[in-house]
Amino acid sequence: MKLTLDGIEDRESWRRAGVALPDYDVQAVRESARRNPTWVHFGIGNIFRIFIGSIADRLMEEGKLDSGIICAETFDFDVVRKIYNPYDNLELSVILNNDGSQDKRVLAPFAEAVLASPGFEKDWERLSEVFAAPSLQMVSFTITEKGYSLTRADGGFSKAAQADFENGPDRPLLAMGIVTSMLYRRFRAGRYPLALVSMDNCSHNGERLKEAVLTVAREWIRRGYCEKEFEDYLCDEKKVAFPWTMIDKITPRPEPEVALRLTSLGIEDMDIVQTERKTFIAPFGNAEKAQYLVIEDSFPNGRPPLEEAGVYMTDRETVNKSERMKVCTCLNPIHTALCTYDCMLGYELFADGIKDPELSRLAHRIGYTEGLPVVADPGILSPKAFLDEVIHVRMPNPYLGDTSQRIAVDISQMVGIRFGETIKSYVKRYGSAERLTGIPLAIAGWLRYLLAVDDEDEPFELAPDPMILELQAALGVGQEDGIRLGGGESPESIRKRLRPILSNANIFGISLYEAGIGVKIEKMFAGEIAGKGAVRKTLKKYLV
Repeated sequence: MKLTLDGIEDRESWRRAGVALPDYDVQAVRESARRNPTWVHFGIGNIFRIFIGSIADRLMEEGKLDSGIICAETFDFDVVRKIYNPYDNLELSVILNNDGSQDKRVLAPFAEAVLASPGFEKDWERLSEVFAAPSLQMVSFTITEKGYSLTRADGGFSKAAQADFENGPDRPLLAMGIVTSMLYRRFRAGRYPLALVSMDNCSHNGERLKEAVLTVAREWIRRGYCEKEFEDYLCDEKKVAFPWTMIDKITPRPEPEVALRLTSLGIEDMDIVQTERKTFIAPFGNAEKAQYLVIEDSFPNGRPPLEEAGVYMTDRETVNKSERMKVCTCLNPIHTALCTYDCMLGYELFADGIKDPELSRLAHRIGYTEGLPVVADPGILSPKAFLDEVIHVRMPNPYLGDTSQRIAVDISQMVGIRFGETIKSYVKRYGSAERLTGIPLAIAGWLRYLLAVDDEDEPFELAPDPMILELQAALGVGQEDGIRLGGGESPESIRKRLRPILSNANIFGISLYEAGIGVKIEKMFAGEIAGKGAVRKTLKKYLV
């Protein structure tokens, strides 16, 4: 059996293998998208294919959506070349249940995949044509948090962003430049309305997307590339909306055991690919069953009936509360806190690490003790019930195969978002965050992780992160006078190294010294670098 349009014609073989197939007319939804596109998505990797793809697939199966998704990739072109094109844009979804069973289905809502870069002229023209279409209703994103960034850690524009500003709308390279260029084409075509929907795990994601787009547009206007009216168009919510969202589904990289199981069923070419950009992707996707998507219902040109596929359509305040509940309290802070400790304590799988006595206590401290008292109840979801499911069902799922290394990717971009809101909530409520223990331990663990040696002083590889070298330089990693395990650094030397990081409001949204926990983190970090076994001893000391 081959995962191609011709291959799935043999429906009986797929049925015997336990794989459900689409009953809708795949060619018809693709042709509809070609003629009258309604939905474009940027960032077409694993989370998009298995989650957003399943939403569109369900709507198509029920006859409530008749046009496929235009899939646009700005960063990792191997995804299109090696996973979309050879498999006729199909995805084999594998849901990993806690009892070891799997729910398998071929998803086919992906109409076409384009290389979204001016270097690929044919694809660039096609994307421009799509954005100029009056029928286009929605542009969604899963490009990760760093995809919206135009600045360095010090707040200045990055070299890549400056290059996009100078090159103008005909030659952008960053995702935000490419999207703004396409919006300019839509503006020139007729100022048609549109919704741009960020589905990435970052606070106020719609606002962050809007700010990035407006920044690029204003720089182009300042240089004479675009009219001032373009900015007016982007700022008119009746024309261009940037809805806020909350998205949640644990989606690990493709699991080799899943590939072997699919191959044993007779399904061919299930190889996992590592792209030049170090992304792991496959013709199949594996993920947990649980999934949540909450979207602000602001779509000036209409939208698909997303609520018919389990999406919560609501107002901005409810989205914000849902997002803060998940990103800042009930899930992501626990992931971020534990993944670095997993690496230092020798746990490869997150499901194993959360069963460790100290790490389990850390998860409970951050979630139940420190998070729930200050989280706002969104009403549509219960924070307590959500957290119960996360800690007792979702994270311990032994079949999910989610690695702590995957969770630690780009962690420096996340620590401020994951912990900053709760810290600020404690400062607002109590005048100081000094009563916190779990979150300071998480931040100390992140800093200790940057030394790249485990609790037995054995080296390990850090997960990819654009700020690694900058942060390690601040700590003096590898320098003769830098911080090292068992180095006997004085409190003053540790403070000198840590203060620039812990006082950086660009990272945490607040100086952690002003918040009352900077010195506490210094002491925790000092304990964790005392020597072999110091990480475990420090956790035991504070998690009594």
